[in-house]
Amino acid sequence: MQNSHISQKQDCNTKLENQQLNRILLSLRQERIKRTMIMSLLVSALLLTIFFGTIENPFQYTFSKIGNRFTVTNRILFIVWAAYTGFSIQTSVLILFQLECYDKKRQYIFIHIATVFLIISALSPSLDQLVFWTKIHLLSGGLFALFLSLGFTPFILWLAQNNPILKKTIYIWLTITWGGGITWYFLLGNTGMFEIWFFGFFILFLLYLSLHLFEKVIISQSINLLSNSDNNQL
Repeated sequence: MQNSHISQKQDCNTKLENQQLNRILLSLRQERIKRTMIMSLLVSALLLTIFFGTIENPFQYTFSKIGNRFTVTNRILFIVWAAYTGFSIQTSVLILFQLECYDKKRQYIFIHIATVFLIISALSPSLDQLVFWTKIHLLSGGLFALFLSLGFTPFILWLAQNNPILKKTIYIWLTITWGGGITWYFLLGNTGMFEIWFFGFFILFLLYLSLHLFEKVIISQSINLLSNSDNNQL
């Protein structure tokens, strides 16, 4: 009777251990899928940004001028670029928030608002004869930059404080992204190069963060998986 009870208890423990292993495996698989999705979105958004920004001379024309002052195809591409790039950045940033258990709801809301303003900016025709819509375009473009900064900057500063290994790299990337963009703006004025630089390096920064933070989680889960497997064998 006692042996039967011990056997049942062992079977129960084995089932619990197997369930735990399955949960770790499932979580590991989900993180890898997320990482692949984020990489795909960001790389394609980066390529689309470079492609659209160089349809015309980026040293002379902004994204807005390329999208509004040439062909209907350019106009459609401008809207597609804004929607896809905004969605890619939003999805990537929000997943990074979740990955690091960053629970500041206000920052989540700001990132959503930033995406909306980027799309509104592209939808609003910026032409000399359409004064009202040009003002809407400029206003929404400025609000996009504002809300993206309000949503992302507190997170990245918080991440730097909690990840000493990343601290130096984060400040370097921020300096390159913002400092380089502002430098282009003062050297050339409001041109496409300023926008290519900002979006390009911001997306590259998100790619780097995604690779690093996902790798950290995947390694941690892999160690847990191996530890559980070794315990089962023992």
